[in-house]
Amino acid sequence: MHDTQAAKGSQTSLREANRARVVGAVQQHGSLTQVELATITGLSPASVSNIVTELADAGVLDTSPSIRSGRRARLVTLARSIGMVAGIDLAARSMHVALADTSMQILASETLPLAPDHRADMSLQRAAMLVQEMVESVDAAGDELLAIGVGVPAPVDVATGTVSSTSLLRGWDGAAVTEILAATSSVPTVVDNDANLGALAEARYGAGVGADPVAYVRVSHRIGAGIVLGGRVLHGRRGTAGELGHMIVDERGPVCRCGNRGCLETVAGAAALVQILSASHGHLTLDDVITRALEGDPGCRRAIADTGRTLGTAIANLCTVVDPEIVVIGGDLSTAGEVLLGPLRDALEQHTLATNVGAPSVVPAEFGGEAELRGALAAALDRARELGALGVAS
Repeated sequence: MHDTQAAKGSQTSLREANRARVVGAVQQHGSLTQVELATITGLSPASVSNIVTELADAGVLDTSPSIRSGRRARLVTLARSIGMVAGIDLAARSMHVALADTSMQILASETLPLAPDHRADMSLQRAAMLVQEMVESVDAAGDELLAIGVGVPAPVDVATGTVSSTSLLRGWDGAAVTEILAATSSVPTVVDNDANLGALAEARYGAGVGADPVAYVRVSHRIGAGIVLGGRVLHGRRGTAGELGHMIVDERGPVCRCGNRGCLETVAGAAALVQILSASHGHLTLDDVITRALEGDPGCRRAIADTGRTLGTAIANLCTVVDPEIVVIGGDLSTAGEVLLGPLRDALEQHTLATNVGAPSVVPAEFGGEAELRGALAAALDRARELGALGVAS
């Protein structure tokens, strides 16, 4: 079953990548014929023709008859008559910003590094400026941008657009994200926790399509989870639902950044993982550990497998409460594939309450490291619909 899921995800990813190449070529070069598109993208003329037809039907591209070198040709241009949305994913150490049309086709995107203790006001002002530059780069007017979705790695009170935690993201405690952005942009903004947005994207468009409830677990430098129940993200009273990384697994364990002891993040986050290997492997980054594990390094494979078992046990507790149909694993560590997922799945099956249908399926995120960004775009699109900016109900 997992091989089928993976094959489906791979085909979808390849199709999206090819569509992105076509859109990117038109964005960069302006009006192009299909023959020119095939040359620039390296795709076959037949593939380009199918993609152009599909994106034209979706309202992403416009086509018109033309003459090139004395021959009839099909001229392809961007179509944005129904507007665009922007997504901002502010991670612990980077910022990913994207612009998409209302069919969720990405028109432009950029990733920038952030200082370890980046401040809310400066980071959000930088993000707003980048969004404006992207709008200008696709030759769009400012009023074509309908809404902005923002994801931050901390609990968010979605009713006020304010970071509700007081200890999880230095420089962001109590940050009023919507108010800060309002100072530089008049575009409607929606803010949520990044893992919640990853869950939204995977449940609506990715690996969790057709399942309910969907649990999404993001495992990287930090650990978070999002739950989609009945098509809606579960936020809780003040946005702290799904803070899996701060589930206590050892009450005498290391002190966590949240102030508690023995949180899951202190034993299964990236810092703990690389620390375990420091004596035998020296200084490594998380990417180093994953690369070496995939290349067969026994120590790195063991460390990731142990992390997988720890995560599986914690997720089993989540499953006891929520009983999801599927668990989607995202974040940087998910790129370790079955080195992580196999032990995680075994621990989950061992520790979940036995039922006649067994443990929930565990699959990698279809959108990989872009799940949170795509969720931000989806949230922005939802806000645009709520405000009637699309002219149709959702």
